[in-house]
Amino acid sequence: MKTLLLGAAALLLAAAPASADLLVTNVKGVRVTADRKVERFTGLLVGDDGKVKRVLHGEMFKLPAGTRVLNGGGKVLMPGLIDAHGHVMGYGLALGRLDLTGTRSLAELQQRLRDYAAANPDLPWITGRGWNQEMWADKKFPTSADLDAVVKDRPVWLERVDGHASVGNSAALAAAGVTAATRAPSGGKIENGLFVDAATALVDAHVPAPTAAMHDAALLRAQEALLSRGLTAVADMGTSLPEWQALNRAQRDRTLKLRVFSYASQGVLLDSQKPGAAGLGEKAMLLKVTGVKLYADGALGSRGAWLKQPYADAPGTRGLPLLTPEQLRVQAAAALALNRQVAVHAIGDAANEMVLSAFAAVGCGAGDKRCRVEHAQIIDVPDLKRFAAGKVVPSMQPVHQTSDRLMAEARLGANRLGGAYAWQTLARSGVRVPLGSDFPVEDPNPFPGLAAAISRQGVDDQPAGGWRPWERLSLGQAIAGFTRDAAWASFADKEMGGLDVGQQADFILVDRDPAAVSAHDLARTQVLETWIAGQKAWEKTPTVTPERG
Repeated sequence: MKTLLLGAAALLLAAAPASADLLVTNVKGVRVTADRKVERFTGLLVGDDGKVKRVLHGEMFKLPAGTRVLNGGGKVLMPGLIDAHGHVMGYGLALGRLDLTGTRSLAELQQRLRDYAAANPDLPWITGRGWNQEMWADKKFPTSADLDAVVKDRPVWLERVDGHASVGNSAALAAAGVTAATRAPSGGKIENGLFVDAATALVDAHVPAPTAAMHDAALLRAQEALLSRGLTAVADMGTSLPEWQALNRAQRDRTLKLRVFSYASQGVLLDSQKPGAAGLGEKAMLLKVTGVKLYADGALGSRGAWLKQPYADAPGTRGLPLLTPEQLRVQAAAALALNRQVAVHAIGDAANEMVLSAFAAVGCGAGDKRCRVEHAQIIDVPDLKRFAAGKVVPSMQPVHQTSDRLMAEARLGANRLGGAYAWQTLARSGVRVPLGSDFPVEDPNPFPGLAAAISRQGVDDQPAGGWRPWERLSLGQAIAGFTRDAAWASFADKEMGGLDVGQQADFILVDRDPAAVSAHDLARTQVLETWIAGQKAWEKTPTVTPERG
C-alpha cells in the first residue's frame, strides 16, 4: 500500500488489469448534489466493479496495491450525461439515409434528393428524414408533385423532422396502394401526398424493413455518435421488437457500451412480453426494458398536437388525438399490470389533460410508479399543478423550445403560451424535470440542451434575454436534468447519475468548465473522453494506456 496526495503532482498513466481499482486524479470535477447545487471535487476512486468508491476533495489516503491511475491533466470531469428521451435506432438508421435536416427551402430539399438518388441508383426505395417546412420562407408542406419533379422511377418517402408526418412521391403511393379514394385512418390526415400521424402507417407498411444486419450497423453508428457527445445512457422511447433484438445481440456480442433504458413501442413489446414470448430478456445495467411508450397526439409542426382550442394559424383544426381516453386508460393499466413504467407522448394542452386524467384513473399517484409525460410542451395553466399532485414526471427537451418558439407563437397565439415549455414552473411545483433531446428530431448533443435550459436561447443567442426567461433553470437544475433526474425518471437513480459512492463510475472529460462559462460557450463544449463503469468507451484523440502504479 502507498499514500498519495491527490492533485499534488502529475501521475504517470500505467497499464494494470482492467479488474483493478482506478484512481482518477488531477481533474476539475463538477457534479450536482441531490439538492441540485453545483459541487466541485478533485478526483474519483473507482472499484474493480466499476463503481465509485470515493469522491475526492484533495485528501490523502492509502491506495490499494496495483491501482490503475488516470491523470486527467487538469481537465474538467463531469458525470456521464443521460438523455431522458431519444430514439437510438431511429438515429442510427437516419445516419445512413438521406439527411434533410437544415434544408432552408423546397429547392434545397429537391437538390439533396436529386444528389442522393444519383449517388444511390440501386436503392429500391429512397427514404430520408429531417425536413421542416417551418424553416422555409413560404412554410408550405412538400407534396407528391414536388418529389415527382425530381424522382419518378422509384418510391421516395421522406419523414418530417419530428417524425409525425411524411411525404411520398407518386411511385411510393402506388406501391402502397394509396389512391385519391383512400381515406385517412382515425388520428391521421392525407393531403397532396403528405401523410400526418396515423396515416403514415399506410405507406410505412410497404417500405422495405431494415434487415438485422442494417439494425446492427445502425446501432453501432448511433452508439459511436452518442458516446462522442458525452452520453453514457439513453431512455430509448419506442423500441420495436427488431430494435430490441439488435440491442440484445450487441449486448451478447459485447459491442454494446451505451446504457439503454428501453421503453417498448406502443402495442409491440407489450404484447411480446406475455409468457412464452421469444426474443426478450432483461440485463441489469447495460440494457433493460423499463417501460412502455404510448402516444396521445402528434406534433405542433404538422399541426397534429391536440389542442383545447383551434390552431391560431389554422382555425379549422385542433390537431389529432391518437388514442381515446378509454384506450389510453386501458393501455396504461395493462403496462402497469406488467410492472412496466408508462411514458406517454403528449404535446398539446388537450393531450396533456387527457394523459393526466388517465394517470389519475389508473393510480399513477399511488406509490412510486413515476408515470411520465413525454414532451409536456403545451400545458393549460390550471393543469400545471396536476403534475406534482399526481406524482407525474414531465420529461422535457430544452432544444425543442429553442427550435419551436416562433412556431409555437404562430400556432397558439400570444395569449395561450402560459404553460408552454414551463420548466421552472414545474420544477418549483415539486416535480423532477428530466431532460433530453428527442434525437434524431434534434441533435443528441446535450450541451446545447444544457445551454438552452439555463438561457432560453438557441445556439444563435436568440432571442435577446431569452424566450419567456422566467422559465429558465439554474445550472444545477439543468445538469441534474441530464444526470440525476434523468436516471431517477428511469428507476436508475440508485445505480447512476450523481457519481455517488456505490454508483456506476460513468463520467466524461470535457474541454471547459460548465460552471465558469456563458451559455453561448457551454453550448459549444467538446467532449474529450467518455468512460462507462470505469472503462474508457470513447476518446477524441488517443491517449496513453494506463499502467500499474
